Amino acid sequence: QVQLVESGGGLVQVGGSLRLSCAASGIIFSINDMGWYRQAPGKERELVATITSGGSTRYAHPVEERFTISRDSTKKTVYLEINSLKPEDTAVYYCNARVTTTTYFGGRLERDYWGQGTQVTVSS
Repeated sequence: QVQLVESGGGLVQVGGSLRLSCAASGIIFSINDMGWYRQAPGKERELVATITSGGSTRYAHPVEERFTISRDSTKKTVYLEINSLKPEDTAVYYCNARVTTTTYFGGRLERDYWGQGTQVTVSS
């Protein structure tokens, strides 16, 4: 069983910074792409940023310049640093990872996993 656990959310003032973390655990053969998504009240979940196993990053416009995604593969952890926070950044932030596990019969199974979400609230 694979689990993703996010941390680092909270209440911050406009202009502040946060660093979100998401750690994967379980019987994992490999972790491919990892990413962060967010869902604001009354809106659909949207992509924030992704990072490949090789470290290539992709950001959803227009948050690219304030958001930095990184990962530590040895710790099976992905990070999202958010600077110059704005009220519109208020949302639940979800971690996503495409994980390959080993099946009971020795095969490989790749699927997406999601964390439970961490709330980020930006106050003005």
